[in-house]
Amino acid sequence: MKITKYNQSCLLIETKGKRILIDPGKFGYIDERLEKDWTNIDVILITHKHSDHCYKEIIEEILKRDESILYVTEEIQNIYSFENANIVKETDTFNIGDIKVEVTHAMHGYLTGTRERDVEILENVGYIIDDGNARLYTTSDTINFYNDYKCEVLCMPFNGNGLTMGVTDGVDFAKAINPKLLLPIHTEHPNPIMNPNIDELCKSLEDASLNYKILNIGESVEL
Repeated sequence: MKITKYNQSCLLIETKGKRILIDPGKFGYIDERLEKDWTNIDVILITHKHSDHCYKEIIEEILKRDESILYVTEEIQNIYSFENANIVKETDTFNIGDIKVEVTHAMHGYLTGTRERDVEILENVGYIIDDGNARLYTTSDTINFYNDYKCEVLCMPFNGNGLTMGVTDGVDFAKAINPKLLLPIHTEHPNPIMNPNIDELCKSLEDASLNYKILNIGESVEL
């Protein structure tokens, strides 16, 4: 399994001859992504409706060009009206060739302003991608919640600000899952106040004896 990180929560997973793109969003997008990186995409997975996770115009270009298969929640579909989208909800499972995908619970945090701007998230999911050799769990933007999910690779945000887990509760969440590798995501918001303190995060992860890697945009890791 090869994992490449892009802006915010966007990941490209390559395994078993499939290329799976997760949460391609607007923040930090450049044309090079569509032209060079996000090519020959078999499947697109979207966790929730916010534009930093769901760039409608680019997703539609990929779907048309690559004849990709798209999976979204009902809330996403009600807003974006994608053609031929597959609707998923938590606890669903489906297969991409020899790869199993589990749709997980996720709880997007709430701020009063999100309701006032009509961007409150009412339906949010994560995904576990299981290729038979490794399980990768990407949480979406979520606060801490009880679960019994297991994985080798955990991809999760730590920026807090009421919308996702912060450093303390995020480390607690990660320790409960105990992955072999932790990949922090959602760290490139245009407003710096929305991003985690990386030095503080690294120290906390090291103190908790969690194996982690901070990937730069476009950087990959292979299992």
